[in-house]
Amino acid sequence: MKTLFNCIIFICFSIFSYGQTQGIKIDGDMRQFTMYVPKTINKEKPVALVLNFHGSGMTALEHMFYSEMNTTADTNNFILVYPQGKDNDWNVGFGMDYDKGPKDVEFIGQLIKKIQKHYKIDPSAIFATGLSRGGFFTHRLATEMPDVFAAIAAVGAPLPIQVKERHTSKTKVALLLAHGDVDEHVKYKGKETKYLSVDETIIYWRTHNDSNSEKVTKNINPIEDETSVSITTYSGDKDVVLVKIVNGGHTWPGANDFNIGFPLGKTTHDILFNEVMWKFFMSNNKQ
Repeated sequence: MKTLFNCIIFICFSIFSYGQTQGIKIDGDMRQFTMYVPKTINKEKPVALVLNFHGSGMTALEHMFYSEMNTTADTNNFILVYPQGKDNDWNVGFGMDYDKGPKDVEFIGQLIKKIQKHYKIDPSAIFATGLSRGGFFTHRLATEMPDVFAAIAAVGAPLPIQVKERHTSKTKVALLLAHGDVDEHVKYKGKETKYLSVDETIIYWRTHNDSNSEKVTKNINPIEDETSVSITTYSGDKDVVLVKIVNGGHTWPGANDFNIGFPLGKTTHDILFNEVMWKFFMSNNKQ
């Protein structure tokens, strides 16, 4: 019993040291999020804010440990938030009612306002990233809250069709899309009635952002993990970047190969993805 008690104390302490879970009521529902604030944050100075969204079936805490972005926040001095989806999911228009389903966009809007009451958030440096269903949801945020988010980084998540169909704003939001070309869970070539292909997604956001200047870095392969990476950057009013992971699966680049019982495919370790993403965010903040 004493050993069990010590384990519980250790787990609670570890979670507390990595982030604090808080709640906010939206449309009668208590919604939760876990917030990580590096010790170096100065409340008197403007600071960037990154929201990191878990995939379907995951929790915010699981995604926090999986994506390992807290270290990136420590290194680069930004606040990091892991929102929790209702039933471990996000409303992106397939699998649930786009209009009458969970009020996820409202949740995020209120969440950001709550954080702004306690910290001096730089309004030009609010960003969103996410994996799978969480990545799909970042597209929705880019289309429905483009005045808030400067850039998004979606992992294993092209543009959902219903999000595209409802996109009316002309405001430009930078996009980074990382995707494994042999992803069996979210297909690189897209899925009819659900989401576009990776190539169609890049074309859509390039057109929207007037991003026409192309730069390609191919065959990044310093680690022998049976994968390689190519990065294509389309510069313009707002950048559009494709991180194509050759032989990569439905995984977060650089994360632990945590595939026990989950045939998600290979994880690349050829790039420091979290740092690549952060540099992309910083080069695409609102001017």
